[in-house]
Amino acid sequence: MDIGIEDSTLPADVEAHPLVREIVAMRPYLREMRAENEAIQRIPAPLLTRLRDAGFYRMMLPRRFGGLQLDPITFTRVIERACEGLGSVGWNLAINAASQLLMLSLPDEGVEELFGDGQAVIGAGTVGGGGTAVAVPGGYRVTGRWSFGSGGAEAFWFIASFQIMDDGKPRQRADGGTLWRGVFRKEETETIPGTWDVAGLRGTGSFDWAVNDVFVPERRTIAALGTPAINQWSRWPGVTYDLPIQAWIGPHHAAAMCGVARAAIDAFIELAAAKVPRGRPGGARLAENPQVQEAVAQADVMVGAGRSHMIASLTDLWNTVASGRETTRTQRARCLLSAVHAGDSARRAMDLIYRHGGSTSFRADSRIAECWRDLQTIGQTVTVAPEWYPITGRALLGLDPGPRLL
Repeated sequence: MDIGIEDSTLPADVEAHPLVREIVAMRPYLREMRAENEAIQRIPAPLLTRLRDAGFYRMMLPRRFGGLQLDPITFTRVIERACEGLGSVGWNLAINAASQLLMLSLPDEGVEELFGDGQAVIGAGTVGGGGTAVAVPGGYRVTGRWSFGSGGAEAFWFIASFQIMDDGKPRQRADGGTLWRGVFRKEETETIPGTWDVAGLRGTGSFDWAVNDVFVPERRTIAALGTPAINQWSRWPGVTYDLPIQAWIGPHHAAAMCGVARAAIDAFIELAAAKVPRGRPGGARLAENPQVQEAVAQADVMVGAGRSHMIASLTDLWNTVASGRETTRTQRARCLLSAVHAGDSARRAMDLIYRHGGSTSFRADSRIAECWRDLQTIGQTVTVAPEWYPITGRALLGLDPGPRLL
């Protein structure tokens, strides 16, 4: 599917993008796959094939590698729409895209090894540290264990950070940091059973994973700059790869939260049209309750406003970069802030829906309960954590926000 965009152009109608239309069309199938997805804790093989064939695992790759090189407006909308169908699928697609950006940071030889055949490469991994390495001719031998290997069952490659030990001490980079990233073949890794026993996003298969004395060549390693990351892939041509990290990391999780919240609102509207709560005079349906009407209106505008603010911030970054200008710290702070706010808005909307769904909301087989579990799980990620409010606030006040916001 050749659905790339012009290098400097944002879509006039993101809903008309073929990838957005495809994921919307897949929604009934995603719902059919939900039970199996949670039971086996991975994306079922037929669904994985359909997602790969449609291009959902090529969203962040440059066109020279057969990728779609999406802009962040289209990308976040795909993630939203996927999460409207099945939260675990949208989450894994978001994580895969982020992993691919990090993999594009590798030296040219490493990128060519991973993506040179033009196939839809699936990646998984962890940004944080958790491993140690010793230098050997041509690379490093790495041992470590990492959490949150989302999509690991489907992945071809895993990415993780580690420290290089010299005489028992972590090697320091010129900037004072001590982490490097390495990319491992799937067959070199071990998934740790039983480590993803969670309330929400069970189908992501985000198990711990490990490597033991595995050789990783120099071409598949790079210094892990930034906390958690900065753009190290800007050598690839196009606005997509010149954007700062705040255009991708943060918005990808906020989009997932908005999509899950929207699914909950839709499920509640369907419920309210039919449900007659016990003890209500005259057998009035839930939808006829003025408090319910107000709650739906508030939830709808919370998700819509939060999402629109984030899209406006992403558009501002895109237009700045597309015009050849450098983004400012204030712009980057506002983009990250808009993602955190969008996620929090989705969480508040979800709580309203859950509250007014009555006993239906806590039934394990309820769509509302599924959405509540998934959204709360996404909302615990560090990229949309409340700690970003004071960090971004310092930047807006002209103060040093610290090393986490460059």
